[in-house]
Amino acid sequence: MHIESHRLTKWKMPLLLLFIVSANLTYGIASEKVKQPLLDAKTRLKNHRQFLKMRETSIFKDLKWRSIGPQVMSGRVTDIAVPHGIPYTFYVATASGGVWKTENEGTTWKAIFDDAPSGSTGAIACAPSQPNTVWVGLGEANIFRSSMSGTGVYKSTDAGKTWQHMGLADSQHIARIVIHPTNPNVVYIAAAGHEWNWNEQRGIFKTTDGGKTWKKVLYENEKVGAIDLAMDPSNSEILYASMWDRTRLKWSDPKPGPGGGIFKSTDGGENWKKLSQGLPKQSETGRMGIAIARSNPKVVYLLMDNHEKVPVKRKGQRDSYGRVRTHIIKGAQVYRSHNGGESFTKVSSGRNLRRVFSTYGWVFGQIRVDPNDENTTYVMGVPLMRSTDGGKTYFSIRYAGLHGDHHAMWIDPNRSNHIINGNDGGLNISYDFGKTWKNIENLPVVQFYNVAYDWAKPFNVYGSIQDNNSWKGPVTFRPGFSRSSSRWVRCPGGEASYHAVDPNDPNILYSESFYGRIQRSTLKPRRTKSIVPKSEKGEPRLRGQWLAPFLVSPHNSKVLYHGMQFVFRTEDRGNTWKKISPDLSHNDPKAKGDIPYQTVTTISESPLKAGVVYAGTDDGRLHMTKNTGGTWSEILNGIPKDKWISRVVASQYDVATVYLSQNGKRDCDFAAYLFKSTDYGQTWTDIAANIPGGPINVVKEDPKNKNILYVGTDLGVYVTINGGKEWHVLGSGLPITFVHDLVIHPRDDVCVIATHGRGMFSFDVKRFRRKLEDMTQTQR
Repeated sequence: MHIESHRLTKWKMPLLLLFIVSANLTYGIASEKVKQPLLDAKTRLKNHRQFLKMRETSIFKDLKWRSIGPQVMSGRVTDIAVPHGIPYTFYVATASGGVWKTENEGTTWKAIFDDAPSGSTGAIACAPSQPNTVWVGLGEANIFRSSMSGTGVYKSTDAGKTWQHMGLADSQHIARIVIHPTNPNVVYIAAAGHEWNWNEQRGIFKTTDGGKTWKKVLYENEKVGAIDLAMDPSNSEILYASMWDRTRLKWSDPKPGPGGGIFKSTDGGENWKKLSQGLPKQSETGRMGIAIARSNPKVVYLLMDNHEKVPVKRKGQRDSYGRVRTHIIKGAQVYRSHNGGESFTKVSSGRNLRRVFSTYGWVFGQIRVDPNDENTTYVMGVPLMRSTDGGKTYFSIRYAGLHGDHHAMWIDPNRSNHIINGNDGGLNISYDFGKTWKNIENLPVVQFYNVAYDWAKPFNVYGSIQDNNSWKGPVTFRPGFSRSSSRWVRCPGGEASYHAVDPNDPNILYSESFYGRIQRSTLKPRRTKSIVPKSEKGEPRLRGQWLAPFLVSPHNSKVLYHGMQFVFRTEDRGNTWKKISPDLSHNDPKAKGDIPYQTVTTISESPLKAGVVYAGTDDGRLHMTKNTGGTWSEILNGIPKDKWISRVVASQYDVATVYLSQNGKRDCDFAAYLFKSTDYGQTWTDIAANIPGGPINVVKEDPKNKNILYVGTDLGVYVTINGGKEWHVLGSGLPITFVHDLVIHPRDDVCVIATHGRGMFSFDVKRFRRKLEDMTQTQR
């Protein structure tokens, strides 16, 4: 096998003309200029308004989406707000499922901000003196692989019925909102800033006029954001802010920089003093959370992710995701001040807390202190921890139905035994200091990564869920109505898994765990076998993306393709593999870190001709082979470089036609990248047309009409009926949500989408086709 390449010089120009005619030309010529990124917040907000208008005027708005669950779990909660004196009413901010409200302590829920520009929320707060005034900060501040960005802060003065944008749109991620106890017009915002690059709209902001104007009151530089903020309960002029200097790379977990730290203001944010006495070296300090004891405000706690190194106990030791450890950090530590932050003392023992963050302290960083007992604290991580001796010793809080990953907590100021906890599984409520918990599973904010289907009647859908494994359920499922015999159930696969049912043997299911650990299962009896390809002797360790793609060949169900940095092929259902490509990424040594990167993200084989295979990577390369890997050609000329390839789809109607989508999320780029080629990728045409921004996560052909395409974006679903010349928002009844995957069942004409934050939805394509027929007859 080899990758073809050509170096074009002036003296070779006559030869160039021959290459252009040749079907074997490797680098195609684009039909138009390379598309430019969309980076500014104003345009992003404009695109959101355009989407709302398109949805309102869509010719398909009378067709409905329907939720199909699941109803057996929830999703990540990032913050909780309880109006003063009304403990059974509270608001919940979720990582990617929007904002929700309950007035009966979680018995029922109402989504109250479904039309927000982003379904990702990082912070929420109620004004203590005006309970109907609610503030929301869009954009989760936890640095997850699936964290999504927002568009600033919003305010409601009618308990969530209506919302007004109040600015800070370019902050993208909001970590905390603090409101003055008696003046609802005084609000402080902790803005974390962009996740993937640097920007100036980060730090601590203050408004004194209810959000009409803002003043940046604490700012270091474009690399340092605010990750926590707390107000002294006895003196509203005293604030503590946690500033975090962190660099997020595509191939590396966030690492602390020299800036940041803990700061204190005693004049309402006008001036700040850095607090450092008793704390570790700043350059080794990661994320820090803050808690002030209401019963004794001089007592201040810090939860710190300490990156000072500890020797690895044994060579080859691996972390929670199977990655070889090069070192161990001290990890979670609790520091306490008894003098309002003038000095701190580490109170926790390393043995107690080190593994509460493991290797991912940037994801957590939340600490709470009992409002009525300065010595009782809670640390949120994996798992939830409690101390009753001032942070010296911590013990795990575990209970059936209590999820392992914790991110939010509210403690009733009048009754400390009453606690609401937010985690990756939703919400839990305790009335006995965390000894027992009520599990709230009916908050429908499940974070799917993908969707697959089988051929049962009715067919089942399969998908993996962030931190909640893999599940399958019937497409006919109706939340709140379906019988227990037809509910969702666990199926083989981890939280990061594609799925494929053997079309000739419904008892065989392919799935995987994170980073490409593919497996084959028989469903009855349940047996699972690892079928991960192996590195050849002397070659580097295989790199697999968090969601590593695999594909059952449409020509032979025993043939599978699997993507790491190489493409592998098997002819015996994974018992043996053959590497059919070289490293298809840039394989740049400078872009190798502790996260697998420079990996294959998408694979497609032509349904019309076996061996015509396309493969795209996370570092923006796209290759194709016409001979099952004998030779590979790169086909990205004219397409934006180094941009994550989210999908490549070989057409089922024409062997030379292929579709490509790119996702700019990891460049803080919100352009809509969608292209079509009719010559195996030698030339490309931009078919994004009137789609108002991206990122675009998935593109699919209609199984019965070559002119119909479906696209899933971070706002919703679009459809074209003329091959990409014009797009329409498809259907109604779908909240603005992150559509990560989409399938159309070819037998039943049902479209199913996997959303990262609102579960799965189905759409009746038969009604859509009838609508098209009626439109055609009317035009005649």
